Amino acid sequence: MDHRDARSHKRDVPAFLTQGFRPFFLAAGIWAAVALALWIVMFVTGSAVPSRFDPLTWHIHEMLFGFVMAAIAGFLLTAIPNWTGRLPVSGGPLALLAGLWLLGRIACLVSALVPAWIAMAADLAFQVALVGVVTREIVVGRNWRNLPIVAPVSILGIANLLMHLEADGVAVPSGLGWRLGLAGVVVLISVMAGRIVPSFTRNWLAKRPGTDLPAGHSWIDRLALGTLHAGLIGWAFLPTFRPIGLLLLLGAAINLWRLLRWRGFATAAEPLLLILHVGYAWLCLGAALLGAALLGVDVPLSAAIHALTAGAIGTMILAVMTRATRGHVGRELSADRVTVLIYVLVTLAAIMRVAAAFCATWTMPLLIISAILWIAAFAGFVLGYGPMLLLPRSPR
Repeated sequence: MDHRDARSHKRDVPAFLTQGFRPFFLAAGIWAAVALALWIVMFVTGSAVPSRFDPLTWHIHEMLFGFVMAAIAGFLLTAIPNWTGRLPVSGGPLALLAGLWLLGRIACLVSALVPAWIAMAADLAFQVALVGVVTREIVVGRNWRNLPIVAPVSILGIANLLMHLEADGVAVPSGLGWRLGLAGVVVLISVMAGRIVPSFTRNWLAKRPGTDLPAGHSWIDRLALGTLHAGLIGWAFLPTFRPIGLLLLLGAAINLWRLLRWRGFATAAEPLLLILHVGYAWLCLGAALLGAALLGVDVPLSAAIHALTAGAIGTMILAVMTRATRGHVGRELSADRVTVLIYVLVTLAAIMRVAAAFCATWTMPLLIISAILWIAAFAGFVLGYGPMLLLPRSPR
């Protein structure tokens, strides 16, 4: 397709379907708020949706394989054209992918009303299709450097399958599916953060003479990723094996060292950058809390899990979705008031959720406050960024 054909094709496609970040970032924002609202109602009232998953398992599943997978799809489908130089997946194929994601959410919500294999197939179809599209685009573009990114996305599909099998009574190790899914997401974040956080920070600081720039990639990064990934995968399969706790603590310490080398404190004047460093700090804290919990220290496992999920994953997803959206629709790469507000809300939501695990007498109020803050953060993203995602790119 030559450049004239490409421009003509783009004019024929609705703006909402021209690039992957548009439908999938919007879907991630909506589902992050809606799914948590449903969960908190079930938690407070003792009710349930007609799903084969019990309410807690449904909550875990939909956060990992609904909300997070939509954000991952939006990121990858937008980043891969930059890696390969190929046109982005758009139009009908993109609409089909988004439709498969939506089908999975409906199937999991009402899975008790249909045969188990139908619900499972409907949910897994999106991840299988996404792995296929990502693999094809990278291979056809001969972008071999990024081919390993297929591995964590494929692992997430396996983790999703394991959750379905366990819910249907198949003898799989208890909780392996969600632990493997969480580990896969954190692995993906740690790898991609190493590419984008120091790069974006360096570009911004380079315009401010006299400021030290982030350190380049080195053995410290490789050691940080190796220890963290080994600890997380080890925990997924051996969640009570105490020596893994030491590995996670070591990984947390080295990743904190890695983070400090990225010069995050120098970005305080630009929240759009600072929030990326805050998100990675949550990852370090979550890994440390998880390690301490495994070693028998008086740290609730729930605190570690939510430092990684509400803290690291929630913050990093909002950080990436806001920055990528602004960049790709022609907006200034600087946080406006709405953006700053949603960063504050998601940070407070994570703090309250982790605190709820430690404060037994205040658990319920803190859980509800955390849920309200989380819902407000992602609803704020949908309201503030929805028009950018739905409408054509602004002229510069």
